[in-house]
Amino acid sequence: MGSTNWSKQELLTYLMLYIAHSDLHESRTEYEYLLSRVDAETYGNIKDEFDKDNDYQSISKIVDAVRSKQHYNADLTELFADIKLMAFADGTFDHMENATYNHLKKILS
Repeated sequence: MGSTNWSKQELLTYLMLYIAHSDLHESRTEYEYLLSRVDAETYGNIKDEFDKDNDYQSISKIVDAVRSKQHYNADLTELFADIKLMAFADGTFDHMENATYNHLKKILS
């Protein structure tokens, strides 16, 4: 697995896509929320990359990016707040999104 060299914006985009797809569907509301947080070009580039990755590759990239970058300076509070906001973007925090959130919290903490 190659190292990711993402900006904070790109990492946030990839993470939000991962959460949005945790229930196997990115709703229109989730898509609109994502675009309210990141620019369209970043979304497009990261979405292309995300669509090519399997779940293992996605988790590996997320872990690598969070651990190798100083974007969150060892304080993941902001990161988990962003993840939770994405999970609630469509008005629900379903079982799969909750499980994904808890899994990310466990492996990134």
